[in-house]
Amino acid sequence: MPRRTIGSGGHARAHHGVRKMHVRKGDRVRVIRGDDVGKEGTVLRAIPADNRVVVEGVNMRKRHTRPSNTNPEGGILTFEAPIHASNVMLLDPDGEPTRTRRQIESDGRKERISVRTGSPIPEPGA
Repeated sequence: MPRRTIGSGGHARAHHGVRKMHVRKGDRVRVIRGDDVGKEGTVLRAIPADNRVVVEGVNMRKRHTRPSNTNPEGGILTFEAPIHASNVMLLDPDGEPTRTRRQIESDGRKERISVRTGSPIPEPGA
């Protein structure tokens, strides 16, 4: 039986620490598995503890809400739900999906390099 962490919302999480993810907030990605296969979008949020990402316009869900102080109208809210990070692939600058490797520059910075083309992948928001 897996051990649970306190405050995990009932989800079992590994106690090995947080995994490093191949995508980060702001990256352009393409969905390669699931109902939304082929869709492209920007990573809105990365959740390393669960190895999941929230991608703009992908895995849309509806929540029926009753009126409250924050939402006096109530009604049906549409939002993006997280998907597993293994189901998305990073897009390189020319818009093709690629795997990445890391290269340490002469000044000590780590840079992501496209395996497909060998060109550097710019930092999101840069």
